[in-house]
Amino acid sequence: MKQFFLFLVLLSINSCQYFEKKVPSEKELLQKELKSINWKEVDEYPSVTNCDKITDKKQRQQCFFEVMAQLIQQKLDIDTLSILYPQLDTIEVKVTVFPNSTMKFEPQFPKDSVAYDTIKIDSILHARLVDFPKINPALKRGLPVKTQFILPVILKAKD
Repeated sequence: MKQFFLFLVLLSINSCQYFEKKVPSEKELLQKELKSINWKEVDEYPSVTNCDKITDKKQRQQCFFEVMAQLIQQKLDIDTLSILYPQLDTIEVKVTVFPNSTMKFEPQFPKDSVAYDTIKIDSILHARLVDFPKINPALKRGLPVKTQFILPVILKAKD
């Protein structure tokens, strides 16, 4: 009986090595996780209060883009861009939403933009595109991240 217990004790001490498994290092786990993340896409797109009730990701994104384009158009309708540059019917605006909910607007001009004064248009846009409602930034894994997108803004002709 003593020999049997001694045998069980020795067996249990030696058998621990059979249960050991290689534990990956912290760096290996981090690299594996970083490779699995799609950095080109966010989990949640930026949003405004009007779109917060929408649960579908694509519809919420579309709502945000529509609201932003409408707000930009409203702010530019009160200006003389369409009078100064009647040939300019649409302008593309690069919108950057930062993690702290601030925004930056940059007009995107075509390569053949010699027909109009890009510096003047840029200054008009920067003067008009202020005082936007609170924007909730995009989220990636629950953390706010910077996002950029280009919105086509239609300039309405003044009658």
